[in-house]
Amino acid sequence: MVNESMLFYGDNLDILRDHIQDDSIDLIYLDPPFNSKADYNILYKEPDGSQSKAQITAFGDTWHWTEETERTFQEIVDTSTADIIDMMSAFRSFIRANDMMAYLTMMCIRLIELRRVLKNTGSIYLHCDPTASHYLKILMDAIFGSENFRNEIIWCYKSRHFSKKHFGRKHDVILFYSKTTDYVFNWQDVLRPLSANTIAKSRYEDEIGRYRLVGRGIKGSPIQSAKDVDPKWEISNPELVKRDYLREGVPIEDYWQIDILNQVSKERLGYPTQKPEALLEKIIKASSNEGDVVLDPFCGCGTAISVAQHLNRNWIGIDVTHLAMNLIKRRMKNQYNLEAGKDYKVIGEPRDLSGAKALASQNRYQFQWWALSLIDARPYGDKKKGADTGIDGFIHFNENNDIVKKVIVQVKSGNTSVKDIRDLGHVVDREKAVIGIFITLEFPTRPMKEESAKAGIYTFPLNNQKIPKIQILTIEEILNGKSPQVPVSYRESSFKKAETKPKENLRLFDE
Repeated sequence: MVNESMLFYGDNLDILRDHIQDDSIDLIYLDPPFNSKADYNILYKEPDGSQSKAQITAFGDTWHWTEETERTFQEIVDTSTADIIDMMSAFRSFIRANDMMAYLTMMCIRLIELRRVLKNTGSIYLHCDPTASHYLKILMDAIFGSENFRNEIIWCYKSRHFSKKHFGRKHDVILFYSKTTDYVFNWQDVLRPLSANTIAKSRYEDEIGRYRLVGRGIKGSPIQSAKDVDPKWEISNPELVKRDYLREGVPIEDYWQIDILNQVSKERLGYPTQKPEALLEKIIKASSNEGDVVLDPFCGCGTAISVAQHLNRNWIGIDVTHLAMNLIKRRMKNQYNLEAGKDYKVIGEPRDLSGAKALASQNRYQFQWWALSLIDARPYGDKKKGADTGIDGFIHFNENNDIVKKVIVQVKSGNTSVKDIRDLGHVVDREKAVIGIFITLEFPTRPMKEESAKAGIYTFPLNNQKIPKIQILTIEEILNGKSPQVPVSYRESSFKKAETKPKENLRLFDE
């Protein structure tokens, strides 16, 4: 039984299989890659508030048929139900072993696991776009059963997209399925508010001063017509009147008009494909109750889990990049003052030196991003797309009023030598920075320490604090609580700060 909130780093297929029990989740929302064949960059801001030109690819939304895909497809054939096997075989016969088939194979194996972990009273909302929604709907029919299809929700939004070859594409598709016919659906919690004009025409003040509707106040409405014919109608039909008093809005349809997040939105955190909180609020209110467990297996910057927290639900978020993990932890801290590891569990991140070495051997970019998050540094650039600049991350701080100074951060996961320290000093000078921080998995040699000492001291003018210009920190030291020497009180964050949520909405799990 899941009874606390958790954030997982790793492939969601592995996390689902290794950590999530059968029939333990009340609501699943997933916004997976759409097979758009594009790279999506995470956007940071400069100290002056402008968007940084140095952006990092958060994920590449391109899929190809590989040996791994072939193995996954064969696993589906070997272990799935007849309906799923027939559907995937038909897809492959029609689509062939191409990029779209690779995408559907990736989705199929995960949707099977998502159905397993979903409670019988639970629901799943699959967010997609028209490029693959028709395939995904057939796939969902095979996995969840066509009898459990509830809605194809159309999310409409304004955008600047324009083409001379087709109509403007300004909607996404959200496929809503339940696991059984006995599912949670709180339609009354997501009513569309009545207009002020309607309320003014038809409101009635009850015995304790609440305004309730007795009818639309328009000629021809059932209650109004009955009252015109028989003034005592209300007395003889109390249940009908009571039912209409309680109507505080209009049940919503399967098309939702919610604006996307523009560049100046307070919600916007710079993460690609970030969805508005209003969209997730409708889904979570309608298909879960307080205390339920909401799962987002592609959680990105954490909008679903943030809204779940706000609405007093437990949550489980999964993502495969440390860029996303860092953003989510910042978001939970800024919005709800929640500390990772204290107020919710974080699973999959390295906790010791051996775990850090394992991550470095698996993926040096993920290791680099994780290491930078330990000292609250902003990742820099996309090393996979250009020459190495000698910069892995930045820290900024205010030296005096509006004067912003830079700290250069380098992260090394392999062998190091005194040459690396000299090179960092050159980069610090070239970039007109004042401090350089060298993070390493290995213990520094004596020549490395001597070279860093030769770099001299930076004096912070506001309090005459003496700070080593070149600093060496090992991962083990950082994990044990050591921090770089930077004027912390004057630091300028390079991350967009999430808007704080009201304190009355905070919810912590019991340890």
